[in-house]
Amino acid sequence: MKNKTYSDAIREALWEEMERDENVYLIGEDIGLGGGAFYITKGFQERFGDLRVVDTPLSEAGFTGSAIGSSLAGLRPVVEFQFADFVTESFKMIVDFAAGNFFRKMGEVPIVFRLPAGALTSAGPFHSQNPEIWFFGTPGIKIVAPSNSYDAKGLMKSAIRDNNPVIFIEYKKFYNYPISDLPTPLRIEIPEEDYEVPIGKARILVEGEDLSLITFGTTVLQALQAAKQISQEGASVEVIDLRTIIPFDKETIINSVKKTGKILFLHEARKQGGISGELSSLITEEAFEYLDAPPVRIGAINTPVPLSPPLEKAYLPNTQDILIALRDLLEY
Repeated sequence: MKNKTYSDAIREALWEEMERDENVYLIGEDIGLGGGAFYITKGFQERFGDLRVVDTPLSEAGFTGSAIGSSLAGLRPVVEFQFADFVTESFKMIVDFAAGNFFRKMGEVPIVFRLPAGALTSAGPFHSQNPEIWFFGTPGIKIVAPSNSYDAKGLMKSAIRDNNPVIFIEYKKFYNYPISDLPTPLRIEIPEEDYEVPIGKARILVEGEDLSLITFGTTVLQALQAAKQISQEGASVEVIDLRTIIPFDKETIINSVKKTGKILFLHEARKQGGISGELSSLITEEAFEYLDAPPVRIGAINTPVPLSPPLEKAYLPNTQDILIALRDLLEY
């Protein structure tokens, strides 16, 4: 057992899967000679060759379409986008072809799309978006969003072995986040032996009785900070990391709200149009009689991601926002 950074965990998962299965290959811009925008695939081309670590022209739609075709032919491509924002260039390929081919009875589409997502200091509006809602309503696609190294490695292995297209959201903020600075629930040691994390299963990071806090991605950090502070005030908050956005773990969410009676949804993406709206509707439809207060949602404000560091900080949800919402819910 050992601790690894988020980026090392993803790198290790990719390397081990390529060693395990010769049908797995990587494709994207500058991933071979350059090692990728965040150097996660550095050294891969020297080990596996340029037929399995494919550098492409600057054409997201082109290399995505090529990868989808190869998956129908029996290969298992892992497609890297330099930033999640750039996946919009491939939107038609993913939602119309990768997601739809199985339903057209053209065969399984085992393909992974790696999307480095989320705000990073002064990355601006073209390199900071959270893409999950763009694909949330598309049948045939799975979406995973790990918040820690253990889940990143295990979910990457599960995604590569899955026979469906998987949007794999990686958070740039976590890539080289110091392990010593992480809250204890996120310092999960990685075993030497092979393992998978199941797609579709949430993780309860902190058990609680008074209120449920459902989150994923970068806001897991603020959720844990807020829950710890609230515990010092005498309340008990249950923190749940979704890990998988589609299919989400409905059973864990509903069981938690049945226990606590109050629920807060939190994510880095903008509140308007965010998946918290869908999850909130789910609770009101299927667990309304267990609620002691209306569901509450926290997300970023409805503007493009600012370039200015102070404005970016104001744009994003923060621990103080969460604490105010938790206290209001507890007093309701």
